[in-house]
Amino acid sequence: MTLLWPQALLLLLVVPLAFLALRALERRRRRSAVTAGLATVSGGGRRRVRGGMPAALTVVGFVALIVALARPQATVALPTEQGIVVLAVDVSGSMAATDLAPTRMAAAKAAATAFVQAQPANVAIGVVAFSDSGISTQAPTKDQASVLAAIDRLAPQKGTSLGQGIQAALKAIEAAETAPSTDYYSNRSPAPSESPAPVPAGSDSTALIVLLSDGENNEQPDPLDAARAAAHRGVRIDTLGIGTTAGSDLEIDGFRVHSALDEPTLQGIAQVTAGTSFTAAQADQLTTLYASLHPTISLQPQPLEVTALVAGAGLALLLVAGAASLAWSGRLP
Repeated sequence: MTLLWPQALLLLLVVPLAFLALRALERRRRRSAVTAGLATVSGGGRRRVRGGMPAALTVVGFVALIVALARPQATVALPTEQGIVVLAVDVSGSMAATDLAPTRMAAAKAAATAFVQAQPANVAIGVVAFSDSGISTQAPTKDQASVLAAIDRLAPQKGTSLGQGIQAALKAIEAAETAPSTDYYSNRSPAPSESPAPVPAGSDSTALIVLLSDGENNEQPDPLDAARAAAHRGVRIDTLGIGTTAGSDLEIDGFRVHSALDEPTLQGIAQVTAGTSFTAAQADQLTTLYASLHPTISLQPQPLEVTALVAGAGLALLLVAGAASLAWSGRLP
């Protein structure tokens, strides 16, 4: 258990003083009662226990209230639905082509935005941008505002490596599915991880990669090799072709080049992983991909503030102390 405001525990220094004050007050009452002839100086053991119990309960109740002021927080395992989607978005220079108005990049961002907005709140969505390398710009999260902000920041850059984009998306999924290590201060080299045994393509129904690209590839590794690695993990890749087969001319680094949609490459990636290949004209169908994603229920450790429980226990102890004192001595402690 941790405390969000541990400084409040300084108030516990007052508790011994309050206990001594209660004891002094009890002695004064007894002396007054003896003087008035209403009680005897000594009594049985049961009477002494009854006389001390309300005071003890009062002290414990106040201790609980002080601990509640410190805002205790416990880590509990709560059942959570877990489904992960990684949007791998092509940000290569060819995505500046205008065969889709206003540009391929704008069309890809619009499709990705519509997809995110259509997903249930229990799906964690990540964003990977790739050109000649793959970069995770947003780790999978259920905060849709953060995902949409990451999409909005995307802009065309350099060459194209579909394989790097797929590999970066797989790493993002693996990081989201793996519990974080707690050995933060160790200088030991991590033990090499074993390659997982291949599973049937598309068998992982909790994770999905959506690849948005024009399909043109001019960098290593081979995108089909990267797709086979995803297939061996059971992760399906659904592709959305951004562009037209007719293509358009554009200037990249002072050179005029012709860029067109490479449908066969995107279809091959989807086929290897048991996924589906869409074109820009079918972009609205991306919003239905969640139907094939089946989140699992898993127990995830989450911090939970228990201030109300501790405060409730403290108030309950004070009420019991007051009721006992009224019942046994006709007065409050």
